[in-house]
Amino acid sequence: MSAPRIMFYHDGRHPLIYMYEPPMQREEYEQAVDELIGTPVEAIMFCLGDGRTVLHDTRVGELWGTPNEKWSHLIFRRAHQNAKQLIEAGDDPLQVVCERAHAKGFLFYPTLLLQQGSGERGEDMRGSNFRFENKHLEIGASEEIEAGFPGADCLDFKYEEVRRERFALIEETLNNYPVDGFELQMNYAPFYFHPAQVEEGCQIMTAWIREVSEAVKKSGERRELVVRVPNSIELCLKRGMDLVNWIQEGLVDALIAEEHLVPSVVTQDTDFTHLVQAAKNSRCRIYASIKSLVDSDRLAEAPIEIMRATASNYWSQGIDGLYLAQWFGNWPYDASFYEKLREISDPEVMASKDKYYFVPTAAGGEALGRKELPAVLEEGKATEVRFNISDDLKRWGAVGRVHEVLLRARIMQSTEIDRLSFELNEVRLPQSSMRKINRMYLMSAPRFRVFGYWFIFKLAPDQWPQRGENIFRVLLEYRDEVALPEIVLRDVELEIKYLRGKNYHRAFVDPDLGAFDNAVI
Repeated sequence: MSAPRIMFYHDGRHPLIYMYEPPMQREEYEQAVDELIGTPVEAIMFCLGDGRTVLHDTRVGELWGTPNEKWSHLIFRRAHQNAKQLIEAGDDPLQVVCERAHAKGFLFYPTLLLQQGSGERGEDMRGSNFRFENKHLEIGASEEIEAGFPGADCLDFKYEEVRRERFALIEETLNNYPVDGFELQMNYAPFYFHPAQVEEGCQIMTAWIREVSEAVKKSGERRELVVRVPNSIELCLKRGMDLVNWIQEGLVDALIAEEHLVPSVVTQDTDFTHLVQAAKNSRCRIYASIKSLVDSDRLAEAPIEIMRATASNYWSQGIDGLYLAQWFGNWPYDASFYEKLREISDPEVMASKDKYYFVPTAAGGEALGRKELPAVLEEGKATEVRFNISDDLKRWGAVGRVHEVLLRARIMQSTEIDRLSFELNEVRLPQSSMRKINRMYLMSAPRFRVFGYWFIFKLAPDQWPQRGENIFRVLLEYRDEVALPEIVLRDVELEIKYLRGKNYHRAFVDPDLGAFDNAVI
């Protein structure tokens, strides 16, 4: 099989070993593969467990839950029971899923969470004896570490003992299982050295990655080393990962780039261009990690319109493929899950189909460290938000395929007395094209309550956003004098609706064409 365009990350736990009552059957474990048959997924990236402990038969590592005599977390106990019983029955879980993947035409890469924090014996049900007994090997063991350093309880890779323990597990997996390569997940807890020792650490880590790469190639001619990292070359350098050097030396076959420390939230404006450019004219492929969780007041998982918008933005940057991270959160998979999978591999198919763009905010925005939203509006001062789209609206509008383009902004702590004006790409949006929805108070909401006014514009063709970056501005012209709370721009969303063909209908019976869509996702 040629290099895969679509990789699917399966954590091996939540929709699998956690879900089935012991003793788990081989056929139940094979569902990790069977559920993806008939989709564009070409490679399954299968997590080995917690990273400190694993869920397969190992001689150099430790089986998940081995140190525990009592269990405070019963699902973690179930994972231990299922893995142990499968191994004792002669059905090593990793062997089972590897064989099934190959039998059904998938490439298979085991994934190791390379770095992980530590816990205390008797409390941390997923921890290993190695970690419990070797606190002195952690970054925070240094007396010079600053208080609150987030990687304090992570292993310090300056120690040979640390690198040997990690390498032994990788080498054993390569030697004992018919895999197509190996993935290092280095963005799970991306702290590998004391902050004052990162420059030396970069050299140490590159030498270790070189050793892993050589082991991968030695174990099988066509095997690949895949590494998942933060999408910033500069940030990676600050953590001891010299990505450019790895690419230039040919140490890695593929880099999976994703937002730093964001495990599952959809981010439509993630920048992959620096890595794409760094890998140009090399044999290293660049994949964009694409998530499916929205986690807003209205949505948990993203509908197909959001996934089209996200995937289209990613493909437009010249990536080699998509890495579906944390999509197992959709389990049990239904028709909408497979519908999303069917389209995201092909930007041409998605080009003239409905899309929904949004700027991350609230929980998602905080996790990303983004500063755009929420944004406090100051009277007389414009607040600016930038977003990217990949749609060529001029092209599709010229052939009569664009049904409507809606721009939405939600503003909290606003009253009916406030006066606001809005611009998109320096074009003022007229009040005549705006619909205002009063959501100052809600009795209930789909997920959690967020109050405020929605300002919804049906954009005319000369107001449509442009392909690439767009700038949306909100100006608070007058603030209700008796209102004390700060007025806040919380959400900015763009919905693009297409027709199947010129003058085609949107449904079996079109709604009133003069009315706005009441649904605000």
